[in-house]
Amino acid sequence: VQLQASGGGLVQAGGSLRLTCTAPISFFEHSDMGWYRQAPGKQRELVAAITGGGDQENYVDFVKGRFSISRDNAQNTVFLQMDSLNVEDTGVYYCNRVRNVATMTGITFGSWGRGTLVTVSS
Repeated sequence: VQLQASGGGLVQAGGSLRLTCTAPISFFEHSDMGWYRQAPGKQRELVAAITGGGDQENYVDFVKGRFSISRDNAQNTVFLQMDSLNVEDTGVYYCNRVRNVATMTGITFGSWGRGTLVTVSS
C-alpha cells in the first residue's frame, strides 16, 4: 500500500504546518485513520486519529488544542493541521490506519510509506 504524506518542512516555534496524506481508495475507504509521529531516537506514536466517517476525532494530550485532524473521503485524503508548533513536535509524520480511535490504539505493522519530516526550530 502506498501512503503518501506531504506538507512537512522547517518552521519556527509557534508556527503552523498542514500535512496531507493520500491513500488508495481500497485502503482508505471506511478505515479509521491517524497521524503518527516518530521523534528522533524514539518509537513511532499515534498523535491524532479520526473515524472512517469523520464523526469522531481524538488526540494525545500533548497535541490537544494545537493539532486538528480531518479527512476528505471523496479524495481519499487525511489532513493534519498543526498550530503553535514547538520543538518537541519535531519528527517524521506518517499516516496510517488505527485500530481504535476512542482508545487511541494505533497499529505497528504494515506498510508506512516515507513519511514527511517536520522540523521545528527554537
